[in-house]
Amino acid sequence: MESQRSLIAEVESAIACGSADRRLNTLRRITDLFVGSADSYSEEQVEVFDDVIARLAEQIETKARAELARRLAVVANAPIETVRNLARDPAISVAGPILSQSKRLTDADLLAFADGKDQARLFAISKRALLSEMVGDMLARQGNQDVVRSVARNTGAQFSDAGYGTLVERSIDDDELAVSVGLRHDIPKEHFRALVSKASEAVFKRLTASNPAAVGEVSRVLFDLTGHEAGTSEKTVRNYVQAKAAFDELQRSGKSIETAIQGYAKSRKFEETILAISRLSQMSIQAVERILSDSKADIDLALLLIKAAGMSWPTAKLILDMRCGAAGLVATASMNARQHFERLQPATAKRIVRFYQARSAAREPLQ
Repeated sequence: MESQRSLIAEVESAIACGSADRRLNTLRRITDLFVGSADSYSEEQVEVFDDVIARLAEQIETKARAELARRLAVVANAPIETVRNLARDPAISVAGPILSQSKRLTDADLLAFADGKDQARLFAISKRALLSEMVGDMLARQGNQDVVRSVARNTGAQFSDAGYGTLVERSIDDDELAVSVGLRHDIPKEHFRALVSKASEAVFKRLTASNPAAVGEVSRVLFDLTGHEAGTSEKTVRNYVQAKAAFDELQRSGKSIETAIQGYAKSRKFEETILAISRLSQMSIQAVERILSDSKADIDLALLLIKAAGMSWPTAKLILDMRCGAAGLVATASMNARQHFERLQPATAKRIVRFYQARSAAREPLQ
């Protein structure tokens, strides 16, 4: 108690003196005293330090407050009111260390100190070792792209289902953010699926390059999207020399490519049909052949290919009939296929077939 009274008396004297240097020297000495034995102080003793440090900190320049913030930010039981005052400081050099590191701040504090107009403060909060769903969601909503990228990379950040939805939406046209979100170990399956359907081809490549395990996960998502992997029917050796020549001539002629493909499918010209879909969907001939030649496999991958090629439903129906043989596609299957085909967005189909191509090139089997 005597030492505490002496401490308070010294502070009163330093403040009354009016000397900035004396106040600063006193603050540094008291801070040294606190930090050096912080673990041994009771909460009551910490409160005494809180009172005297807070009073001195009010009357020192920004540079000195920033120094104090850096020192107290890493102390687990730092004086709570002093910490809050520093977190409120208008200078980010002062508030930043506290917002990004101090364990004394609660979720309520962080939400109160966050200001959507002050992105530097949000960026500092995004760097915290641990972030609750409440704070993570707030950053995803209010932060600019730098803030959102930062919090998405933060493995200690948590997000609710709605928060992940926000991250996925904000990753559109931002490849860096899309990769960070896609590589998070806790991203829910449905949000990963949404990310895949909206991401660019560059994102697919970076996801698999940054984390080889992502290839398998991508394949599992693709399986869910398409409903079935292309089958493994008996290999038929096909020659595409004449089909390539015919397609090149068709392009030069200016005639309707879709009308020609309809004619190929009606006439059961597999090579010409496969070659045309390959060119238009930008998939390899081998991949298209594997998908369109297997009458036992689910039709969803075939629909994706045809949609990615820019064809209409009548063309898709003829190709599916060709694929199923003389009997063609049964009525119920045809109705379901048409509904699926018309729901598919061309951009989504193109992204997924490219993903399928990348997976096939990597020879990664579905799990």
